[in-house]
Amino acid sequence: MLGSVGCGAQTTRKMEELKNPLLCDPAEGICAIPDSTTGNTVSVQTADKPIKVIYFTDPICSSCWGIEPQLKKLKLEYGNSVDIEYRMGGLLPDWSYNSGGISKPSDVAHHWDEVSVYYDMPIDGDVWLEDPLASSYPPSIAFKAAQMQDKAKALLFLRELRELVFLKKKNIAKWENMALAARKVGLNVDQLKADVDGKAKVAFEDDLKLAKSMGVRGFPTLFFANSQGNGEVVYGTKPYSFYEVAVLKLHGAATKKEYGKDPQSLFAAYHSLTAKEYAELSGTPRATAEAQLNELAAQGYLEKLTTKNGSIWTIKNTRR
Repeated sequence: MLGSVGCGAQTTRKMEELKNPLLCDPAEGICAIPDSTTGNTVSVQTADKPIKVIYFTDPICSSCWGIEPQLKKLKLEYGNSVDIEYRMGGLLPDWSYNSGGISKPSDVAHHWDEVSVYYDMPIDGDVWLEDPLASSYPPSIAFKAAQMQDKAKALLFLRELRELVFLKKKNIAKWENMALAARKVGLNVDQLKADVDGKAKVAFEDDLKLAKSMGVRGFPTLFFANSQGNGEVVYGTKPYSFYEVAVLKLHGAATKKEYGKDPQSLFAAYHSLTAKEYAELSGTPRATAEAQLNELAAQGYLEKLTTKNGSIWTIKNTRR
């Protein structure tokens, strides 16, 4: 039986109002699917770990970018108890609709700038003015192809795609940008292309079918389940405590792992971090976190990329 951690009926009403998938509601933390319908809840089978999480997301989901600090912390603290399975949900099929106040790519630019401020995660909406995406399906299919090669590298690939589109204003629906991200994380680019043109499309369609059957109406949506068939659902980008509560409700014996909160340990685990991410993981105040990151950049330990809506710091001389 699946419970719910987070929004209730209010979220459902909000998502019904937000017909355009790119007009996300930062207050509720959801990017809704246009014309979506609720399906029948499907039981989530657990893996080797006590808790299985199915996470429905999309490479261009701004609310999913907002959840990155919380997910990183969840993996560090409860990685021994939680297995997270990433599924693509198909946020933007194409532009063949006019709804939610957004009818063309340029309408998204200002909205992304606003979302960036709300989540305190750097997003430069000008990609929608300079090189807009026609669909989020191509990078979603590429992610499925990456999963076929190496699940760990696939997550690095997804992070690279998001950094390209949110911070570097790159159209990640274009193959050259997907190949750039794949090369950076050590994927076999030729194999990736072959799978993108072949069996990864089937895997992506399977994700879309699963999302529909589980009643997914927006992103991020996380289904938590244990081996007894009990479950919790967290809709949208929520504070860290919501995800922790979901884990502990389903597996009371889960123990919080202590991890190194110093810069060296954190950048060994995650080779790029925003100030919000670093603050969440290190437990330091936001202003202090940014000052520490700037000092590490000044010392040559980190590289800093600054956008009009914030910065990201990457460890130097490390292959991701």
